[in-house]
Amino acid sequence: QVQLVESGGGLVQAGGSLRLSCTASGRTFSDYHMGWFRQAPGLEREFVAAISSLGFRTSYADSVKGRFTISRDNPKNTVYLQMNSLKPEDTAVYYCHYLRPPFTTPWRAINDSWGQGTQVTVSL
Repeated sequence: QVQLVESGGGLVQAGGSLRLSCTASGRTFSDYHMGWFRQAPGLEREFVAAISSLGFRTSYADSVKGRFTISRDNPKNTVYLQMNSLKPEDTAVYYCHYLRPPFTTPWRAINDSWGQGTQVTVSL
């Protein structure tokens, strides 16, 4: 059974930073590419960032490129999202998930069982 626990969200002013964490279980973590997604009110969930199974490759949505950094710690079954220069339009609930191979678009979760997410709110 896949379990995903996101944390690290909060309220921050524009220009600030947050670091999100996601601890995963139920699968062999190092076998899977991992991704971050976000969902703003009234909008569909969208892709944010991806990291390959061993951490050698990363990919980002254009909207966050240069501001966000994804990383992972396989022994800890944890993936991170460092978010800098935050903007109000980054406000959303952020989720992580295991990704379907291959490591390329379209980025899709392995199933529809999502964690509770972590709320990020960026104020002006």
